[in-house]
Amino acid sequence: MDIRLMTPFFHHILNAADDENTTGNKSNNGGPTGAYVRDSRAMAATPADVKEYPGSYVFVIDMPGLKSGDIKVQVEENNVLVISGERKREEEEEVKYVRMERRMGKLMRKFALPENADTDKISAICQDGVLTVTVEKLPPPEPKKPKTIQVQVA
Repeated sequence: MDIRLMTPFFHHILNAADDENTTGNKSNNGGPTGAYVRDSRAMAATPADVKEYPGSYVFVIDMPGLKSGDIKVQVEENNVLVISGERKREEEEEVKYVRMERRMGKLMRKFALPENADTDKISAICQDGVLTVTVEKLPPPEPKKPKTIQVQVA
């Protein structure tokens, strides 16, 4: 199985000191954009399990609090499976949070699919906050039969 996780390269950015530096382009040192930082944080904070069966690959991702309409499953160029969603805090008047521990914001994972993944046969089911994405495998290629060449006598 050759499913490569598309992980962020700049792990130190996940611990950016202040949000001002992550809202747009960093002009001083040519650092990563705010979108890159947000995606990196989302990928680092979204747990996933990947299973391989004889006929498919199965991705199991926790998507707590999201409805199926809030989740996007896409295949980008070069067979990259992108699973994303966003969980927003409900605004309530006259409410003061005493503690906020549940994660809000973007959820995202990217996986480079192997060559035998059939990107035309992908299904996704979300149940009880757990998204299960199944990618069927292409059938193995037929073994090449030896070709017999008729030898002629000269």
